[in-house]
Amino acid sequence: MNREKENDSFSILLGVSGSIAAFRAVELASALSKEGYLVDTVLTPAATQFITPLSFECVTKRKAYTDAMFSELLNGSPLHIELARRARLVLLAPATADLIAQYALGLAPNLLTSLLLATLCPVWIAPAMNVVMWHHPAVQKNVQLLKERGVVFIGPDEGELACGDWGKGRLWPVEGIFSKIISHFPLGDSQRKRLQNESRT
Repeated sequence: MNREKENDSFSILLGVSGSIAAFRAVELASALSKEGYLVDTVLTPAATQFITPLSFECVTKRKAYTDAMFSELLNGSPLHIELARRARLVLLAPATADLIAQYALGLAPNLLTSLLLATLCPVWIAPAMNVVMWHHPAVQKNVQLLKERGVVFIGPDEGELACGDWGKGRLWPVEGIFSKIISHFPLGDSQRKRLQNESRT
């Protein structure tokens, strides 16, 4: 797909951090791609310990990016700048306490956090972490700071966590995140069909 078509399409940048819920991000990427959105994925170094870039590439038919590609150029621009420029929505799912803190503090130790500092489009965050971590004052302060900057939080959900604890901290259900996206950023029928066809080429 050429750059002109990219600019006319609705591109979602899916940022995945190091959580056991990372595998559910593949389900989300698949659902969004099938709907007709263009989904670019960026994995943090910790995320690659849970899931591989290839998993996302298989369902989105698009390249997934990691820190190993940080120095690459995309359309003649630094990778993090170009990915931020063409995204219409940045979605962090799952977002760990560490990623939320880095974003709130303006830190940029990796490709995803560098991209976050370069983006001007809406940013949505779907947290996933232990219930005690979620309720920690430092995490809540970072969440509030990001909300004041216009960042939208989806969840977390309440239920049994991977560690066996019960409480708020689960990644919001994939179908719920998907529904919110298509409700706030709907595709027209003609655009959806065109993007679905393009995603298969």
